[in-house]
Amino acid sequence: MRTTGQRGISLTGLIVVLALLGVLGLLAMQVIPAYSEYRAISSAIVKAKAAGGTPQEIRAAFDRAAEAGYITSISGRDLEIERVDGEQQVSFAYERKIHLAGPASLLLEYSGSTAKK
Repeated sequence: MRTTGQRGISLTGLIVVLALLGVLGLLAMQVIPAYSEYRAISSAIVKAKAAGGTPQEIRAAFDRAAEAGYITSISGRDLEIERVDGEQQVSFAYERKIHLAGPASLLLEYSGSTAKK
């Protein structure tokens, strides 16, 4: 009878895999709320554009939606509102810096617009 070597993952391999999964989990816990806020901002600018006609009304509508949606990264005054082909277009751009550990940070750059693609 021939014996074969053991198969499977070693304890060291298991520790490395678990450490990598832990780091990815911690990173996801930081990035998911930032992405969720970006989606809320994108939705809020569409609603603000539909609610108001003048740039001041659009900014005020966005600020109301931002307060209700717990949006803290930007405010109505950060929106760019311009008229393109006779229609108002609302856009935004911002950066979100997430501290990881020591001097390491993750910089997320978000932008969006109501312009048709």
